[in-house]
Amino acid sequence: MTALAAYACLPEQSRGRRHAEAPPQASARSVRNPHQRDRDRIVHATAFRRLVYKTQVFLNHEGDLFRTRMTHSLEVAQLSRSIARALGLNEDLVEAIALAHDLGHTPFGHAGQDALNACMAEHGGFEHNLQSLRVVDELEERYPAFNGLNLSFETREGILKHCSRRNAELLIQQEPGGVAQRFLQGTQPSLEAQLCNLADAIAYNAHDIDDGVRSGLLSLEQLQAVPLFARFYDETLAEFPDLQGRRVLFECIRRMLSEQVDDVIAATRDALDRVRPMHVDDVRRSPPLVCFSPSMQAESQALQLFLSRNLYRHPQVLQTTDGARNVVQALFDVYVDRPEEMPPAYAKRPDRHRSVADYLSGMTDRFASREHTRLKLGSETN
Repeated sequence: MTALAAYACLPEQSRGRRHAEAPPQASARSVRNPHQRDRDRIVHATAFRRLVYKTQVFLNHEGDLFRTRMTHSLEVAQLSRSIARALGLNEDLVEAIALAHDLGHTPFGHAGQDALNACMAEHGGFEHNLQSLRVVDELEERYPAFNGLNLSFETREGILKHCSRRNAELLIQQEPGGVAQRFLQGTQPSLEAQLCNLADAIAYNAHDIDDGVRSGLLSLEQLQAVPLFARFYDETLAEFPDLQGRRVLFECIRRMLSEQVDDVIAATRDALDRVRPMHVDDVRRSPPLVCFSPSMQAESQALQLFLSRNLYRHPQVLQTTDGARNVVQALFDVYVDRPEEMPPAYAKRPDRHRSVADYLSGMTDRFASREHTRLKLGSETN
């Protein structure tokens, strides 16, 4: 790894873990810094393995080549590391955040999250960022001395991208001065956390174009109405006039990703030059610094609006996601009424509704569908 900038999260200055751990014994293991250890714990976590069978946009049973939460997380990690290296940021930390940021996502993508949030409306609600933190803090069961993965402050800070004031106040009661403090103070997270947040959006846009065209719900002709895509479509055909099929799409997406990565690096360097932070604490007291240029920000927003109107709200997508919402709602109701249908570790907990939310959010698409069938709750998601 290249030398880290003064404003990066330096591993030797980590704010530590919630539960004190003895330092590694002098061995090959001791060469890992705290954020490398975080990454390794995440990769070995049960919740991480489940991501391979959790939906992005298209439900898991609709095709083998569509993105899942796992492939999305890997793509975010790759983009984040590339940008971090150029900016002198902590690559190990951005990789850990990127790999963990979706651990709390429900089955069936955003449709599952919306359904579970509605089910939990009178019981504290449900939000996947908060659930991702809950997974690494409480729900993983891998160590004898504590719940969760006991990750470093910096990784946990990056995982908690969004948080309502109410939830922040609840978290602060459990962890004074912890990762939720910034939502009450109006400060920013580390540059590594800011970077993962933006890389998440870049990855979403690119792979949803790919999956949308693969599914037949989007066409290259439609995408030419999007300035960001049209620019690289014209460039590609000007350079390769005989290029056809998916090679055209892949080359356009490749160029679009490269342009966005270069833009983030240049725009962020400009922001850093203006603010000149000398420590990660200076970053936290500054406005957001990892950013697009104004022109790229406008083009990115136009692409997001296009995908929202033409892919996420496509009748075929809405039909399957409506079915997914019904599955989540039906399972939630059954588990609340008959907790014995859940494993004992969940059934015996006194916080019935939160326990059900934890169990449901940890399911893969196909396991939730099997449970729906086992409990004879009606039609499936297709």
